[in-house]
Amino acid sequence: MPETATLQVRGKTYTLPVVVGSEGEVAIDISKLRAESGVITLDDGYANTGSCQSAITFIDGERGILRYRGIPIEQIAEHSTFPETAWLLIYGELPTADQLECWSNLLTRHEMLHEGLYKHFDGFPSGGHPMAILSAMINATSTYNPDIIRMESPETFQSAAARLLSKTRTIAAAAYKTSIGQPLIYPKPHLDYCSNFLHMMFSIPFKEYEPDPDIVSALSLILVLHADHEQNCSTSTVRMVASSGANLFASCAAGVCALWGPLHGGANTAVIEMLQYIVDSGISVKDYVEKVKDKTSNIKLMGFGHRVYKNYDPRAKIIKQAADRVLAKLQIHDPLLDVARRLEEVALADPYFKEKKLYPNVDFYSGIIMRAIGIPLDMFTVMFAIGRMPGWIANWKEVWEGQSRIYRPRQIYTGPVERSYIPIDQRRPAVAVPGSTTVTGQVVCR
Repeated sequence: MPETATLQVRGKTYTLPVVVGSEGEVAIDISKLRAESGVITLDDGYANTGSCQSAITFIDGERGILRYRGIPIEQIAEHSTFPETAWLLIYGELPTADQLECWSNLLTRHEMLHEGLYKHFDGFPSGGHPMAILSAMINATSTYNPDIIRMESPETFQSAAARLLSKTRTIAAAAYKTSIGQPLIYPKPHLDYCSNFLHMMFSIPFKEYEPDPDIVSALSLILVLHADHEQNCSTSTVRMVASSGANLFASCAAGVCALWGPLHGGANTAVIEMLQYIVDSGISVKDYVEKVKDKTSNIKLMGFGHRVYKNYDPRAKIIKQAADRVLAKLQIHDPLLDVARRLEEVALADPYFKEKKLYPNVDFYSGIIMRAIGIPLDMFTVMFAIGRMPGWIANWKEVWEGQSRIYRPRQIYTGPVERSYIPIDQRRPAVAVPGSTTVTGQVVCR
């Protein structure tokens, strides 16, 4: 007999189904609770709410486990490329040799932008943030291919997925070139995914960038480790938008906007800003760490700890080795990178951080690698978006194939009870709060 849970509300008892995932995760199905009882559940921030059933990514934060389609991230990082990882996430299985060749050819075929799109970059200011440009251009790209909006067949989806995955890096590199006033660089069909991106980022007319294999490998690793991470803010946003019937490009453009938020995709940027503060202020790493431990200082240790992982971030163990290789290979003398190494050393040796299990996470090391490669700070979140695109596409596909109802969360209303409309000549001005620019919660008009 299937396991159930009981809930008692207002003297009545309700029986709720229990759902068990393939990894033993247990959930209470409340999808019919409101219809049967008039009651909803409240979970601010959805921290304890399963918004969907998904077969894409599994995370066990307590044990430090991350698996794409059942395969441990450690194995994927060691053996897989970014295009192969994208296929795995989107289609559920590792590709055969023929499938991978076909997929790679599709990515190459769709790497160019329509010439009309390049004119759009002229309309953005030179200081425009690349994330704003990326989101806008992803939506603009869809207007040149109306077939991908209709999404009539699996073949149409595959074409749309390849276009989005391939063109995102072209758009990202063009956004960077626009921001620094350099000519846009076209992709080269003989280069692989990551080498092509570096070429478009750093080549200039009459002086082409020659991608170093170790740098390409490190960049590929960053993208692979960020390819999906279960129902985070941006992925949930993609699924929410997809549930309305919005096309793949519109849904993933919304994911870019969600990722732009500093509490989500800005973590690796915050790491570099922290390191810059330490260098500029002249404070020693040891003194900075002591300030972090002082709860009254409001000083934070960025790039350490993780909301999901209660132990070590499994991605951090992998990417740390890549960071060591890149820094050794490039032999860069950068005070920020020197501080990063010292900070890692001091924090890992401090009992305070060990007890709280505040270990370096993937953002700490990815920020260091990207700075060493030469990727500017405002492109860090863009790199995150490129890496996360396969996961967004996979989640969009899961909704497209199975979700029949639009997502529509409920709320607990806490505003005024019913009251009458007051004509304007009878309204009294509200009392301003001393020292405040607001009047009973409203901005004062001056």
